[in-house]
Amino acid sequence: MKKVGIIMGSDSDLPIVTKATDTLKALEIPFEVHVYSAHRTPVEARDFAVNARENGFGAIIAAAGMAAHLAGAIAANTTLPVIGIPCKSSNLDGIDALLSTVQMPTGIPVATVAINGGANAALLCAQIFAVEDKELAAKLDAKRASDAAKVLEKDKAISASF
Repeated sequence: MKKVGIIMGSDSDLPIVTKATDTLKALEIPFEVHVYSAHRTPVEARDFAVNARENGFGAIIAAAGMAAHLAGAIAANTTLPVIGIPCKSSNLDGIDALLSTVQMPTGIPVATVAINGGANAALLCAQIFAVEDKELAAKLDAKRASDAAKVLEKDKAISASF
C-alpha cells in the first residue's frame, strides 16, 4: 500500500495532525509526518513533494495556518493528490488559512477539508486509496456503519428522555 505524507508548517499544528494520524492508524494506512514550512524551509518542502511518488507516497496532507501556503507549495511540485488542512490561528479563526488553501489557481488543485479537519483529511486519503483497494474500501464501509450506529444510539437515548 502507498503511504500518506503528512506535512505540517509548524509543530503547533501537531494537535490537528494527530487527528489525521490516529485515523490512518485505525485504518492501517502507513504514513510519515514531517515539519516543513513553505516559507522557512521551501527547499526541503519542494524536495519532499518532488520525490514523494518515487518514495512510495500516494497522497499528501499539508496542514498550515495563517497564510497557509504549504498545501499549494506542495501541490505545485507534485501531481499526487494533496489535501490541505487549514489550521485555526489566533488571528482570524482559521478563515485566512481556509481561503489561502482553497483558492488555488487552475492546474494546481488542492482538496481542502474543514478548518482543523485532520480526521477528514485522512479519510479522504483513505477513500482515494480505496479506489484500488477492496480491503480498505470494506474498512471504510465498516467505519461508516459504525458511525451511523453511534448516532442512532444517541437518537434512542435522547428520544427516550422526552
